Amino acid sequence: MNIIETKKLVKKFGDITAVDDVSFEVKKGEIFAFLGPNGAGKSTTIKILTTLLSPTGGEILVNGKNPAHEQDAVRASFGIVFQDPSLDDELTAWENMEFHGVLYSIPKDIRRKRITEMLEFVELSDRKDDLVKNFSGGMKRRLEIARGLLHHPKILFLDEPTLGLDPQTRNHIWKYIQDLNKEEGMTIFFTTHYMEEADRVAQTIAVIDHGKIVAQGSSAELKIKTHTTSLEEAFLALTGTVIREEETKSVDRMRAGRRMWHK
Repeated sequence: MNIIETKKLVKKFGDITAVDDVSFEVKKGEIFAFLGPNGAGKSTTIKILTTLLSPTGGEILVNGKNPAHEQDAVRASFGIVFQDPSLDDELTAWENMEFHGVLYSIPKDIRRKRITEMLEFVELSDRKDDLVKNFSGGMKRRLEIARGLLHHPKILFLDEPTLGLDPQTRNHIWKYIQDLNKEEGMTIFFTTHYMEEADRVAQTIAVIDHGKIVAQGSSAELKIKTHTTSLEEAFLALTGTVIREEETKSVDRMRAGRRMWHK
């Protein structure tokens, strides 16, 4: 059974096509990696799946609902950890969790029980009353994961969840995530630039470049397809080895397109 389906998904910002005829499926309970170079269309696709952007064309279902027309139902079905920090540094760990729970209208008694469980799960119970501004990067990431799980989502979206973390913290983060997947059957949809992470934990991988899916399959299948011995080599074979010198200009064009789209 598929919990995410996209068919011929398109997203345009003015004359810029950020997502171009993208189709893929994510099975319920799967760990799915969505890989691509910077500016390839990963974040735009995730924003569409999580109701932050409306598609220009194509079909999407998230937990059987259309993100463009059934936003509340879709939002209730997923948790998300953004690439950029999203916690309030001036609040404690508990207060950040409490605020999130209120936004999701979780009843007070259930909410506080769940906050306690999630803080224990990410080993932050002893820091629940500390201000987040005093947390390390790894502690903040763990708290963001706990917050994203507060309302019992069926899908957890992770946009580069271990970016900038040391190897020890990265390993701990992935242990939490894999335990969730095994124990609760939660679907994990993640992006990363650390190819060894995707190689180690993803059951299915989709590679996007220039807004198009260029390959899909398991890590082993992608290696066979590209006649390579590592996922990093396979990724480079699929997306090229040239540094994207036009990346900054592309971002500027995308931002200009967004301004046009909002007008």
